[in-house]
Amino acid sequence: MKSYSVIGVMSGTSLDGVDLAHCQFSFDTNKWTFEIKAAITYPYSSVWENKLQTAHQQSMESLNLLDEEYTILLADYIGRFLREHPLPPIDFIASHGHTVLHQPERQLTYQIGNLPKLAKLTGHKVICDFRVEDVALGGQGAPLVPLGDRLLFGDYEACINLGGFANISFERDDKRIAYDICPVNKVLNPYANTLGVEFDDGGQIAKASSPNEELLLKLDSLKYYSETAPKSLGIEWLEAYFFPLLELSGLSSEEIMATCTHHFAKQIENSIHKSSRVLFTGGGALNSYLLELIASQTQAQLILPEAKVIHYKEALIFGLLGVLREREETNVLASVTGASQDHSAGFIYLP
Repeated sequence: MKSYSVIGVMSGTSLDGVDLAHCQFSFDTNKWTFEIKAAITYPYSSVWENKLQTAHQQSMESLNLLDEEYTILLADYIGRFLREHPLPPIDFIASHGHTVLHQPERQLTYQIGNLPKLAKLTGHKVICDFRVEDVALGGQGAPLVPLGDRLLFGDYEACINLGGFANISFERDDKRIAYDICPVNKVLNPYANTLGVEFDDGGQIAKASSPNEELLLKLDSLKYYSETAPKSLGIEWLEAYFFPLLELSGLSSEEIMATCTHHFAKQIENSIHKSSRVLFTGGGALNSYLLELIASQTQAQLILPEAKVIHYKEALIFGLLGVLREREETNVLASVTGASQDHSAGFIYLP
């Protein structure tokens, strides 16, 4: 049996902070198993939240400077994690970084925090920057989690992560299929902020209001939803197509949140096979009203795992992608991203 001790590092589009998870992976009789030994989210300061929120509007020169700064920030968080948690020796750090640009149609994706200096600053081997090679091979560069879904959560017919965006992965004809379904927290959180709260706890704000049928129809009619996979979403799509519809509606924040929650539930339900067991993870999985709406529209069984997996599944899987890169095994699937071939992605930096 081969075992790996890895720290997975992930920052998602919802900007709630940097997720760090110390994971133990074991490979025995052709099967991967895992244990999340320790995990924490270090929240962003308001200054950093603002920098990341507006990063996609910056010049490339500004982004390069931000990359340097963010790499130092990640190194600080990783150092703090190592100090605060008594961990066994680690083999390496597997880091996703933070996406500031994602325009695969222009062969462009940029995750900051993946500079070689991360290895120097942490004193550990680092495996990172998992998306750029896929985009160079004609792929979407996303989603990358589905291979981990197949290897670690293959007991479920589908896995859905509810973060800034909702994404799904499942097997069809012995191929892993995956795509972004719709936005979730990337829309709900800013509107919750206008009401003086960080997020809609349990979906209570949305539940207390009624959806607007006219806006619902416009959202459901967006072209993206009728496109076939592979496909992925980014902040650029939201700003071009989604947010303008919300702003022109003239509705209150409460009505917009109610309408969007119904819209997301419908799009997620449309993606689920009726007789399946579906694993839900990500911060949005704690939005009980959203899950209630999905459950009311499908016969599928919606399953929530233990809290560590809900919150740290993506950090866990980027840890696994690092392990597969270390083993020079496939960690990105062409069937998922649309790239010209499966490949083993990620840069390896030594301290």
